[in-house]
Amino acid sequence: MLVLEKRPQPSKGWIAATPVLAVVLTMIAGGLMFAALGKNPVEAIRIIFWDPLFNAQFASYARPQLLVKAAPLILIAIGLALGFRAGIWNIGAEGQYIMGALAGAAFGLYFYPTENPLVFPGMIIAGAAGGWAWAMIPAILKTRFRTNEILVSLLLVYVAEKLLASAATGWLRNPDGRGFPGSRNLSQIEAMNNPELIANTGMHWGVVAAFIAVIMAYILLNRHILGYQIKLAGQAPRAARFAGVRPTRLIVLCLGTSGALAGLAGVFEVTGPAGQISIDFNVGYGFTAIIVAFLGRLHPVGILLAGLLMALTYIGGELAQLMLTIPAPAIQAFQGMLLFFLLAVDVLSNYRIRLKREGLA
Repeated sequence: MLVLEKRPQPSKGWIAATPVLAVVLTMIAGGLMFAALGKNPVEAIRIIFWDPLFNAQFASYARPQLLVKAAPLILIAIGLALGFRAGIWNIGAEGQYIMGALAGAAFGLYFYPTENPLVFPGMIIAGAAGGWAWAMIPAILKTRFRTNEILVSLLLVYVAEKLLASAATGWLRNPDGRGFPGSRNLSQIEAMNNPELIANTGMHWGVVAAFIAVIMAYILLNRHILGYQIKLAGQAPRAARFAGVRPTRLIVLCLGTSGALAGLAGVFEVTGPAGQISIDFNVGYGFTAIIVAFLGRLHPVGILLAGLLMALTYIGGELAQLMLTIPAPAIQAFQGMLLFFLLAVDVLSNYRIRLKREGLA
């Protein structure tokens, strides 16, 4: 029978190459899937990965969108990566993203209409606090009652979605919206708007925050004692306890940080590209960011590159749906293949397949 045998020392070169190999395998498997749907696989892959950047017909629109869609993915993935490195599994970033958007929008709409320049910074703080508070629920339950943070954080996503629907149809609904669900349009008020900072680039304050998060996470993990404790807790939990690392403090810190960053992503989205709270506000950024974190090897710079790549599949996927009438679930499956192949290649990086003969009875 076939068994997995742990490699004594995984190849560093192979480990570094696994994200690239995962992307190539995703292209091949995705091409086969598109062919099964009756589409030209080469054309589909070209539209997804090439046309948004280099086709003059689409590049003027697609290139700015690259930063717009990458920013929330990078922000959320940076927070998740800190927890994942410490062995703390926050799977509920989507809910924290929603709660950050709700908290930030509620703060701004409380002062609506206003041109006070302090409102937008207040919305940012409220958004971060909303995401942080939502992440504290699994953090407190884990530290006090030893519950599983994976299940609690994931189930809280569905609670957040219900609160989002309630806000869009009830307590945050636009009173002048003639009964249609959705809040007032925040982009119409300058003091509540997250504008494009450089014309035709897609650069807004959320993008700036994403770059700052990458830099700060890199410094934390490589130049600060806390980063050493995070990595030690994930690699050798017993050694971490002997070194004085307090698990409770680390759980609260990592979950709180990831929740705050997800909340920031939510408030920057609701004040920028989305413009308002709506029933379909959440588009899965919190779940996709898990793929981004692992595709980037839980490294800040890797996450930056992975976020841009995943944003490219979002934009290219939309083009493929439009030009080739590829169904949206097929594009989502194509994106999910990235994580599947990355995990599969990771297994082969750390284990070798051996044929083991069963002993005689």
